[in-house]
Amino acid sequence: MNDDVIICRCEDVTYDEIVRAVRDGLTTTEEIKRILRCGMGPCQGRTCSRIIARIIAQETGTPVAEIEQPRVRPPTRPVEIGVLARGRNGTEAGGDHED
Repeated sequence: MNDDVIICRCEDVTYDEIVRAVRDGLTTTEEIKRILRCGMGPCQGRTCSRIIARIIAQETGTPVAEIEQPRVRPPTRPVEIGVLARGRNGTEAGGDHED
């Protein structure tokens, strides 16, 4: 794979950056996420985390099934602030509404 291929489109992280991180000792997708921000963009790693696991496996000789995957923390999809601000009945939180 070409070194300049973008693996994490949300954070513009290239194949070469991931390979260098693995060679520097990062061996889990969670570690790479913390250092390079892969998986912290709008897709939350849904596009890149499996590819990153394959790169780690390729570089370390570890089977992909043994590569620790990143922790998923809700919300896993972007939510508009207005949705969060509305109460159960569609009124603004803190407003007059019945539960």
